[in-house]
Amino acid sequence: MDNAWLFNDGREPRPSRARFGYTPRSMRRSTPGLLGAHELVDARIVRAEAHDPETVVRALEPLVTEARCARLREIIGRRLASVSVVFDSPYDPHNGAAVVRSCEAFGVQQLHIVERPGTPFAMARSVARGAEKWIDVACHTAAPTVIAWARARSIPLVATHPDGELSPDDLARMPRVGVVLGNEREGIHAELALACTARVRVPMRGFVESLNVSVTAAILLHAATQGRQGDLDPATQRRLYARGLYLSVPHAEDVVVAMLGHSP
Repeated sequence: MDNAWLFNDGREPRPSRARFGYTPRSMRRSTPGLLGAHELVDARIVRAEAHDPETVVRALEPLVTEARCARLREIIGRRLASVSVVFDSPYDPHNGAAVVRSCEAFGVQQLHIVERPGTPFAMARSVARGAEKWIDVACHTAAPTVIAWARARSIPLVATHPDGELSPDDLARMPRVGVVLGNEREGIHAELALACTARVRVPMRGFVESLNVSVTAAILLHAATQGRQGDLDPATQRRLYARGLYLSVPHAEDVVVAMLGHSP
């Protein structure tokens, strides 16, 4: 992936009518600070990733403390491409934000969203707490494109299900896995469910039969990432390192442009 937020139909980030809780043809709850899919990407990231990562690193690394640089390299070095998440038709922006935050917390770099028809993905800023700046999110208008993405990379999709044959610990033993989450109302839709090669359950002892989708995501990602070493490719690591430097330096764009202007 070349950008923090991608759309399978080539759309660019732009203002969304979902801002401030207004979403056409939707009963989605009104939430202050609600971010629609086209405005989730931080403008600084858009500017940063318009430049070659090496250019950004050369310009900004000398301005960042060694401790900060080391921290960026450490965190990025632990991030994972071998575990990813597919979230089918999310409804609640709080849950969407919580899943984004769980992905970032457990070092899962890629989150794929299959959007609800007529309702672009949105999340609550107050819940995400900036996690969206550090992961890559791809929004799909329909399931076939995310299924094709997984098949092209030989990533088995595993559906969450109360009667799943796998336990959370089994996910850690899979070389690669895409954890598929259903939405809060309909679960995983048939087309995506049929593309899954297995199902995973969260064992419970109480009377309830299911957990909130964001809780399920956190439990499964904690299990799936256990014992894994960071496995992002070098180019992705460098892109994220450049992003981290850019977000760390005030007026970073001015610094980068000034360096480019003095380049031979």
